[in-house]
Amino acid sequence: MQLIDTHVHINFNFDAFQTELEAVRERWREAGVVRLVHSCVEPSEFVAIQALADRFPELFFAVGLHPLDAHQWTDETANQILGLAASDPRVVAIGETGLDFYKAENQQQQKEVFAAQLAIAHQLNKPVIIHCRDAAAPLRDLLQEFWKRHAPVRGVMHCWGGTLEETQWFLDLGFYISFSGIVTFKNATQIQASARMVPSDRLLIETDCPFLAPIPKRGKRNEPAYVRYVAASVAQLREVSLETLAAQTTENACQLFGLSVPQSAGVPACR
Repeated sequence: MQLIDTHVHINFNFDAFQTELEAVRERWREAGVVRLVHSCVEPSEFVAIQALADRFPELFFAVGLHPLDAHQWTDETANQILGLAASDPRVVAIGETGLDFYKAENQQQQKEVFAAQLAIAHQLNKPVIIHCRDAAAPLRDLLQEFWKRHAPVRGVMHCWGGTLEETQWFLDLGFYISFSGIVTFKNATQIQASARMVPSDRLLIETDCPFLAPIPKRGKRNEPAYVRYVAASVAQLREVSLETLAAQTTENACQLFGLSVPQSAGVPACR
């Protein structure tokens, strides 16, 4: 059984990871994690994430600017994202980007920065990794408007926590839906309902480490090995075996991000 953790932040709190990074890697390998997608929140991370990918060939990454950092956006930011995404074959997505309207006073600025990153993704034919908090309706509207003016962009709603209605909005737009350790929490009934309804070919799993450790590791620093707990929880919710859930989500990650996995996984190589 092989798994893909589609959203990690190993460089966050890096000092905590640094002293035992080889052990962290050994644990994710023992858990069956064969590929990881490292998300990016601001350009200052680019070099560090590239260095991690140099060190661990199973790690691929995205480049982008998080909506909470939208105030940092400049023309140079766009050039950095475009340049790295176009030049490094390990860049498999743009992001994480999106909208976060929780206590936000710069909603229009966030929309403009998100649209700019959608344009880069469209230009490079890469998917987007979308962060969405308290902004599902405006994000849907912005995507629909971009579709009309340009063309559809592929992507994933990461660490999804929306309602069933909102989940369907993004499924209708062709997006994948990714679930994190929150799906294991007892009171996460809305997220669990979404995990049951998402079609098998649109389902992804992630840790969003070092945040949101799943049960039974809740309260500890999250790490990629724990994606196995997410997979087990989603499999139970969907009443399928862990092996079936792992195979499907691995194939989905390959399709979205253009990844390939070791042939023993039985998953079609997508690049």
